[in-house]
Amino acid sequence: MRDVLEQLDKKRAAARLGGGLNRIQAQHAKGKLTARERLDILLDPHSFEEWDMFKEHRCHDFGLDQQQIPGDGVVIGHGLIYGRKVFVFSQDFTVFGGSLSETHAEKICKVIDQAVKLGIPVIGINDSGGARIQEGVASLAGYAEVFQRNILASGVVPQISVIMGPCAGGAVYSPAITDFVFMVRDSSYMYVTGPDVVKTVTHETVSHEELGGASTHTTKSGVADLAFENDIQALLQVRRLYNFLPLSNRHPLPIIPTDQPIDQPDFSLDTLIPKNPNKPYDIKELIHKVIDGGDFFEIQAEFAKNIVVGFARMGGIPVGIIANQPMVLAGCLDIDASRKAARFVRFCDCFNIPLVTFVDVPGFMPGTAQEYNGIIKHGAKLLFAYGEATVPKITVITRKAYGGAYDVMSSKHLRGDINYAWPTAEIAVMGPKGAVEIIFRNDINDQQKITQRTEEYRQKFANPFIVAKRGFIDDVIMPHGTRRRICRALQLLQDKKLENPWKKHDNIPL
Repeated sequence: MRDVLEQLDKKRAAARLGGGLNRIQAQHAKGKLTARERLDILLDPHSFEEWDMFKEHRCHDFGLDQQQIPGDGVVIGHGLIYGRKVFVFSQDFTVFGGSLSETHAEKICKVIDQAVKLGIPVIGINDSGGARIQEGVASLAGYAEVFQRNILASGVVPQISVIMGPCAGGAVYSPAITDFVFMVRDSSYMYVTGPDVVKTVTHETVSHEELGGASTHTTKSGVADLAFENDIQALLQVRRLYNFLPLSNRHPLPIIPTDQPIDQPDFSLDTLIPKNPNKPYDIKELIHKVIDGGDFFEIQAEFAKNIVVGFARMGGIPVGIIANQPMVLAGCLDIDASRKAARFVRFCDCFNIPLVTFVDVPGFMPGTAQEYNGIIKHGAKLLFAYGEATVPKITVITRKAYGGAYDVMSSKHLRGDINYAWPTAEIAVMGPKGAVEIIFRNDINDQQKITQRTEEYRQKFANPFIVAKRGFIDDVIMPHGTRRRICRALQLLQDKKLENPWKKHDNIPL
């Protein structure tokens, strides 16, 4: 018996060694952790239960039958994050460069299948050179099998991808389907075709980093949500994000009681809005002052900065926050902001996370670039996302809410549950000056009359009380009481039940 146990220990040790000490050292030399080291940081201590440690590839071509390494380049299993269950897979770059084989794909599919069946989130750590060329179409089939699992799991359990090395070609589509994508600066990259192919086809000379690095995907493309300095920081932030999410679309929200009173006023908010309506202010100051402990997990912080989205808790309840940012493009909605916010709203709706929306929007971004690139369709995505959402929706208009952008930003007309406005709110078809210049275009050269009419329009229309008379907002509230009003609304709406008409699925304007 002892001999058998010793043999098992040796096999386990060999599997844990992956591609060997030399390759582990090479991984460390690049500033990267190994697959198992990453899981040690991601998961609670001693909680990881590994599956398929001894699984090997079945390829006999090109001498691969002489290279059998247990685990075949990916570590899978389940563990705990803050005591809550999670399935994981972590690609091992020390084994065949983390390339995906038929059996490698089978292992990933196994954890996603189990995650859907049991209602447990999946976190995948990507560090792979791509398809294993020696296996040909079998590896391509493996990718498609993974994609299909990602699709079926979407909206059922949260899926998080962490890119910690190369992720190229077909490999990029699995993370793209998942809910959140994290990257590591200077050591991870994603692209469909690499720099050499780009140079051959388009004659562009571009580096790996410029083409698909963390900076590119967090600031230009929006493919990745956040980028971090190293593996450790990225994994710790994944743990932090995980704490805001339910296990599945059928599980309750992870409520964490707070010692911070919900009725504690913050009188500094009464002076947050500048007297000059054209002067910006930082909407994040409002967010940090009304949420529990100022703990705001912002998503896509470097992309489409004119809108802010992220997770927080209010009165212990996790919420998704969407807020126009007057500091950037005056808070206008453009193509990128619409896409960013629409995807976030849809994620929250999938997993029953209430939506809290702070509105200060002068309208949609004008210009030929926006129109030619489809602002109509992209803006409709955000409109559609809010309109189809059945979760609790609470809206606070702080200042401007003009034109169609007023409708889009979780208005009462899109089934907003509780809609508030600050006394500084200006809710109208457009700003007073623009409206007057259209209505009284014949007096455009009479500056005194235009100024007088502008003030008259502001008093008559650009305030929250006209809208309140129609019941389109539920109350005009004092800024310092915003936290109390939202927290009480969340408590009221906890048992909300609303169903959309039966359909196979909707047809969002993609």
